[in-house]
Amino acid sequence: MNKILIANRGEIAARIIRTAKKMRIKTVLIYAPQDAGATYLKEADETVLLPGASLSDTYLNIDAIIATVKATNADAVHPGYGFLSENALFAKACRDNGITFIGPTPEAMEAMGNKIAARTVATKAGVPVTQGITGTVEELLQRYHQIPFPILIKAAAGGGGKGMRVVQTDSEIKEALEATAREAKNYFGDGTVYIEKYIENPRHIEVQVLGDSFGNMIHLYERECTLQRRHQKIIEEAGSPTLTPEVREQICAAAVQLAASIGYQNAGTLEFLVAPDLSFYFLEMNTRIQVEHPVTELTTGIDIVEQQIRIARGKQLTLLQKDVQQKGHAIECRIYAEDPEQQFLPSPGKMSFYKEPYGENIRIDGMLLQSGDIISGDFDPMICKLITYGTDREAARKKMIEALNHYFIYGIKNNSSFLLGLVQHPDFIENNISTKYIDTHLDDLLSHFKNEQEKQNSLTPLSAALVFGFRAKHPEAKNIWQQIGYWRNVPLLELNLSGQTFNLDIKTSTYPFVQFEYAGTLYNAQLENQGDHQYNIQLNDAAYPVTIFEDQPGSYIVRYNGFDFTIWRNDILHIAADAIAPAAAVTSKTGAITAPMPGKVIKVAVEEGAVVKKGDLLLIVEAMKMENNILSPLDGVIRKINVKENDKVTVNIVLVELDVSGK
Repeated sequence: MNKILIANRGEIAARIIRTAKKMRIKTVLIYAPQDAGATYLKEADETVLLPGASLSDTYLNIDAIIATVKATNADAVHPGYGFLSENALFAKACRDNGITFIGPTPEAMEAMGNKIAARTVATKAGVPVTQGITGTVEELLQRYHQIPFPILIKAAAGGGGKGMRVVQTDSEIKEALEATAREAKNYFGDGTVYIEKYIENPRHIEVQVLGDSFGNMIHLYERECTLQRRHQKIIEEAGSPTLTPEVREQICAAAVQLAASIGYQNAGTLEFLVAPDLSFYFLEMNTRIQVEHPVTELTTGIDIVEQQIRIARGKQLTLLQKDVQQKGHAIECRIYAEDPEQQFLPSPGKMSFYKEPYGENIRIDGMLLQSGDIISGDFDPMICKLITYGTDREAARKKMIEALNHYFIYGIKNNSSFLLGLVQHPDFIENNISTKYIDTHLDDLLSHFKNEQEKQNSLTPLSAALVFGFRAKHPEAKNIWQQIGYWRNVPLLELNLSGQTFNLDIKTSTYPFVQFEYAGTLYNAQLENQGDHQYNIQLNDAAYPVTIFEDQPGSYIVRYNGFDFTIWRNDILHIAADAIAPAAAVTSKTGAITAPMPGKVIKVAVEEGAVVKKGDLLLIVEAMKMENNILSPLDGVIRKINVKENDKVTVNIVLVELDVSGK
């Protein structure tokens, strides 16, 4: 194996290249037009553009990828995760063309890639599964009552949290079945769905296995992937803080037993639901490398991608089960371009500032992003994976807090602050969680995080922004008035922080020193530049470390004690003139319901003239591989629909005009 074509993009492509370089294997990387110019492309020895506007033209185009392998004289393909990684037709096409597929055989994919087939295999292997039924959407509508609520509807060919819906009542079943089947067809090319019993408050535990062509099968222990939103993981750990040593041994043995029963080769992951009493049930097998594989690598010291390549080369595993030891603890946080305050709505866009943390026991699996880069709405919204390691869970957790404190993403909504609050929450510390924890506690979590921020002394970030603003004339000021507004001596400055106005009486302003009076107290504030946006703000007799980033002239983001404070100087003239784009909402005057994100309309659920109630489904907009329901915010009548199915929409375009006058 001299050259590998990587049939993927982003962070997993960069991750595979890293190991290939270590093994002195050349790499070819395909890319879609949307990824042209991405920094991570430079890591490959060769790159090839696959033209086309859709995924079916590029990352899902089997014929084009096979042709590219031949044209570049590559002799192997690594599919990464997602896209074609679990597509048996792709694996077979590689085999038929004499190309080594770095993954399992097509037969193993067919046995385990389809969730319905995998449940049958598990039952035959003596591994417990939950009660379930299969059939067409029409058949399931007739038979769903055979399983007591709550039930889980799943795409047979699904993965990555896509194609899953929990149903609690009869009234939800029809729409849920149709939506899951539609999503399954869109993402996986197979609209088959099935129903299984939903286990309340479960844990999600998975076991990493490696198998070679000589019949050897080992496990690399388990990962806990319980913290999820929208059925997608956002925090993973190795090992699990939930399992007892006895259950750990049982679940790992079951995983090996199940994978060995089909002669599985290469890396794979067996996923289980674990009930509160620690009984466990086979969920599915992922016949590929997992997003969360780094936590296993850090706790076992084993490069899983390297093992994948060795097995694909026909090498025998040199690892025996007794050689694999789980040492220490690792935590992975998935950093996403999404807005936790809007039900994790995808938030693509341009990052005005981007800076990753670094240091001992901190690992970043990313795509070499930089300030000014754009997170596209055409792909999954994950920005990168942040992984920390420690001698135990608490050490790994504290290292994660440190890392998230030094992770800066500005210009787009993202979940880094949410993750920072989560790993500091008592429920995470005490491991009082389930797969539904975030979904059911989101409002409480957001309120808790807001309260924690409000406990901070706002005068510290306020004074840091104040002194910073006096440093010089602003080079990007558009006219003399803005320049003057930036540095002129004003005895009374008005600053805004989180909707609250602060009036500061400036006594002296000679950068980096400012003396001001606030609420009858005199303060001496001095800023010491530590480099790379890091500062110490000396406020009277105390010093505080802060990070200051200027979002735009007169607008500053100050990170203090792990919280971001946005501060505006109201005397900078352009700020008063700036118009803030409205969020997705309806107004009583215009009744305009706008798109909250760029995407594609995949369903229009109402017609013009229809009477709707608050909460009724109006449209579904797909963005960044997620379906987002646009609901009616008020009772009213549909006056006009401005879009149709398959239309692409931009932020704040008016989708529907709603008459809420009651006439």
